[in-house]
Amino acid sequence: MDSMAEISLNFSPASLRVLNLCIAFIMFGVALSIAPKHFRLLLKHPGSILTGVTSQWIVLPAVTFLLVLLLRPPPGIALGMFLIAACPGGNVSNYFSLIGKGNVALSVSLTAISTLASVVATPFVFRFWGNLYGPTADLIQRIDISFLDMLVQILLILTLPVALGLLTARTFPGLTERIAAPIRHLSFLILLAFITVAFYANSQQFVLYIHMVFGLVFLHNSSALISGYLLARGTRQSVEDCRSISIETGIQNSGLGLILVFTFFSGQGEMALVAAWWGIWHIMAGAAVAWFFSRQDRRKGPTPQGAIG
Repeated sequence: MDSMAEISLNFSPASLRVLNLCIAFIMFGVALSIAPKHFRLLLKHPGSILTGVTSQWIVLPAVTFLLVLLLRPPPGIALGMFLIAACPGGNVSNYFSLIGKGNVALSVSLTAISTLASVVATPFVFRFWGNLYGPTADLIQRIDISFLDMLVQILLILTLPVALGLLTARTFPGLTERIAAPIRHLSFLILLAFITVAFYANSQQFVLYIHMVFGLVFLHNSSALISGYLLARGTRQSVEDCRSISIETGIQNSGLGLILVFTFFSGQGEMALVAAWWGIWHIMAGAAVAWFFSRQDRRKGPTPQGAIG
């Protein structure tokens, strides 16, 4: 039986448009915080940037593939896991890096770089790993997802709002300095409110099927956080950088994942459930990890923020 047909979330075209606007507003807010100094880090501190990018686009998808091979979830759930692993970092990672006493400048830089790279990286990574696993390769072939269509969709959702944010920051620096932080906080609250409303509207479906994804999302997200930290430690990054790379790897733009599910998969199946639950869970997990990191410095005194910025 094709279990993807058994689950259908209550998500209207109007809801999809609202979600698109939410993500666009979030990306606009992210762009307001991007400064030339964040890209100069590529020259000044290439090791931490390279480690973060490697963790995001190579290690996380590979760890996801190993989890799928080990746990053998239904194809729809596995494809949802591959999609989440192919999404760029979420902007709330910057907030958690601040709370967790990580390197905030590095976190913002990695969010910016992964967001810009996602136009090409997300469809490529998703198709590459999805086609590498037999059951999901069959599913992708059946649905016939166009690489170009997905690229255009991501371009519209992410790149245009980011370009507008960068233009605003360059043209109105004084205004940008005043509104950047409030917009970041507001965009997070808007997305959180949207997820809460969507969760309430689909509460019966979540209750019926949450057992299918709760443990998998927990393991997937935990693996992302741990693998990011271990990779950073293994490449001898600073403690602050390790924290930010861990958080950046574990906080994914699940809102983008949901948009892609409802755009290319008609919003049916375990994929939507994985993306929706990840969007809820990674906020709780990110908060818990940030709190844990912050506790480690209690006896050491304050840790400098944004040291490499």
